Amino acid sequence: MTLLKSVIISTALVGLSACTTAFSGNNEVEKLQMTTPGGSPFTQQLATEYKAFSSYELNQEKDYADALHFSRKGISAAEGVNVMPEPVNDWDLNAAEIVELSEGYRRMVSALNRGAREIIPGKAAIAQARYDCWIEEQEEVSQGGQPSGCKADYLNAIAEVEAALPAAAPQPMAAAAEEFPAPVTMLDNNDDLNIAEALYLVFFDFDKSNINAGASDVLQTVSTEMQSRNIDGIHIVGHTDTSGSAAYNEKLSMRRANAIKSELISMGIPANAITTGATGENDLLVETQDGIREPANRRGVITFK
Repeated sequence: MTLLKSVIISTALVGLSACTTAFSGNNEVEKLQMTTPGGSPFTQQLATEYKAFSSYELNQEKDYADALHFSRKGISAAEGVNVMPEPVNDWDLNAAEIVELSEGYRRMVSALNRGAREIIPGKAAIAQARYDCWIEEQEEVSQGGQPSGCKADYLNAIAEVEAALPAAAPQPMAAAAEEFPAPVTMLDNNDDLNIAEALYLVFFDFDKSNINAGASDVLQTVSTEMQSRNIDGIHIVGHTDTSGSAAYNEKLSMRRANAIKSELISMGIPANAITTGATGENDLLVETQDGIREPANRRGVITFK
């Protein structure tokens, strides 16, 4: 997030005597501090964790950009949104750090997929917040900063979470798209479910359209449902966040839709049963200003026809 930091800090410095003064006042960090967390037990705990983390980044570390970033995640969590852990590709890390943090991300998302938000919500929220703290601090270490205990805290928390979970992912309950769960199906395997209302989400890394392991798992479920039920077809819509130009994002969102289509075809779904569309940055799952990297908005939405 180095580029984002430099933009925000440069803006804050214009015409002001000190960064601390520039960042005080009516802003997201203060808004989060005054917010009463809502939603599920998981989102309430997660909002509380981000509240403490963003305050620490602002007041102790003087890291204004990351304080802003994590306060926004906290505000969303306080509103009941299941915000995702930080994508590794959004941070300035070296190759070894990317490998280690990618494994941490995989464990976190796997735990969420297996019902951690519902089975052990408090500890799952702590694990996610400590993972985000770890990745933020690792970028600082890469630039000469000092490490702290967030990595160890995460490893301890995720081990406790994993020990409380079943080995296989449970069938998730149907949920609205606005809740933004981890990349799992939102379809309950109840035969009485209205297929027309079923919804699947696939998420993408920043500026990418490749199908990662989590997305592949979702699409395998889509393929299984398609072939086991009397379903005529599938419709895919690609989306982006607001980082980049509108014209570029229109093309990127179509690449994402087509990547999902290609993966489903490779799983045995007939090409003529799949239609695609793209909205670029015009249909955000999480509302942001222009130029903001938001993982929840980098997605493909899959419905049955």
